[in-house]
Amino acid sequence: MDYLWTPWRYHYITAAPAEPGVCVFCHAAAADDHQALVVHRATHNFVILNRFPYTNGHVMVVPFVHVASIEDLPDPALAEMMGLARDAVKHLRALYHPEGWNLGMNLGQSAGAGIAAHAHMHVLPRWTGDTSFITTTGETRVVPEALETTWEKLSAAFRTG
Repeated sequence: MDYLWTPWRYHYITAAPAEPGVCVFCHAAAADDHQALVVHRATHNFVILNRFPYTNGHVMVVPFVHVASIEDLPDPALAEMMGLARDAVKHLRALYHPEGWNLGMNLGQSAGAGIAAHAHMHVLPRWTGDTSFITTTGETRVVPEALETTWEKLSAAFRTG
């Protein structure tokens, strides 16, 4: 039997479950940036690392306002969201040199939204071959960089522009 050791994820499986009705994004918006993995705050949105990433550098752009769909977002929040997605691509490109990108939103549970009550946009850097046998047959993701390290790099990139 093979083992993948991921001690940095231990607190996810031992933490108390979120209270029903508590939005993880609203909670993150009110929490300490480092603890919540928020790498940047703007006027209407924030950029946060995905705690369960598909790839290194997987971030989400999240509006501060708690709405489920983009048609409910005020125009300034929607425009800023796209600008922050562009900034995330710029910073991730400089840090990780990806070969491609996935940007998108899953709106509604049937569309695959893990957090359907709070609209958010995913920004994922991609590399040729980053989907391997372990992902497709073993239903396992291997992310070689700890979230702490990614947070330090990306939050510094947003601070310096």
